Amino acid sequence: MNKIKQAFANGKAFIAFLTAGDPDAESTVKYILEMEKAGADLIEIGIPFSDPTAEGVVIQEASIRALNGGMTTEGVFGIVEEVRKQSQVPLALMTYLNPVYHYGYDKFFSRCSSLGVDGIIVPDMPFEEKREAEEVAAKYDVKVISLIAPTSEERIQMIAKEAEGFIYVVSSLGVTGVRTEIKTDIDSIVSSVREVTEIPCAIGFGISTPEQAKKMAGSADGVIVGSAIVKIIAKHGANAEKEVYEYVKSMKEACMQA
Repeated sequence: MNKIKQAFANGKAFIAFLTAGDPDAESTVKYILEMEKAGADLIEIGIPFSDPTAEGVVIQEASIRALNGGMTTEGVFGIVEEVRKQSQVPLALMTYLNPVYHYGYDKFFSRCSSLGVDGIIVPDMPFEEKREAEEVAAKYDVKVISLIAPTSEERIQMIAKEAEGFIYVVSSLGVTGVRTEIKTDIDSIVSSVREVTEIPCAIGFGISTPEQAKKMAGSADGVIVGSAIVKIIAKHGANAEKEVYEYVKSMKEACMQA
């Protein structure tokens, strides 16, 4: 059963991202479980890729470390398998289309289904070209998460009408990364979405502090944080449990105060 809905069932959702295999597979499993304990409602697992065009330097470097450590798409599924032995937290894979295409659409989504992956986020897959992946994903009840950016403008409602799982609202132009200020008019984007669908909206790109999380959660149904978590893991390596737990806990609490 797809679990994305339950991620938004208990108030404002906190969605946490980390890169699979950074610093190693065992640590990734450990940190996913730690983030769930700290209150994360859904966890995005990044499949490391050599050319992550939507990512800033923090996640790019994490991908390089993971690839140099031998992480593969198959290795990511191995991580999911280990997590599922201990947890039913909703999971989504963040990837680029190239690894999915090379793995084979049917084989990829079949593996997702058998291991309990609930969704997939593909930043480099244009809305107009999502059909080929979405049709196979639907067969295995894996939700293809749509992204809406500040530049989507007249396409916002077109994308929202067909969205499933949740809508990933990109808070800022450019790539992922920590930002001191977010100036995008999130309220107007979410309002436009709300005119055509009740699917939850979660805001990502640039959020790093509890203050930002509270503000963004006030405008939407959830908040997504990646680079700030990846930075903690980069600093502490295989010994980041305490720091990851405390950070995620503080961000989830901030979301709930919105």
